[in-house]
Amino acid sequence: MNWIDLVQWPAMAVTVVASWLVASTEERRRRWGFWVFLLSNVLWVVWGVPAKAWALVALQVALAAMNTRGAWKNRRSHEAATAGS
Repeated sequence: MNWIDLVQWPAMAVTVVASWLVASTEERRRRWGFWVFLLSNVLWVVWGVPAKAWALVALQVALAAMNTRGAWKNRRSHEAATAGS
């Protein structure tokens, strides 16, 4: 087994943790969830390029864009909420 094959397991675990965080009702956990998702996107790309899993790599790029958008929107709503208090 090639060492790069082992990357898919932490990538999967990080993706599951990120999903749990983003689904949280606690704002702080949700904010962290988007960043953890970005880490999972990087891990999947690290695994996908040597595996020549180009559809997975393309999916991770698209999901990274959505996670960046989610992190940005969550940050803006947090700033708006704290500015009002």
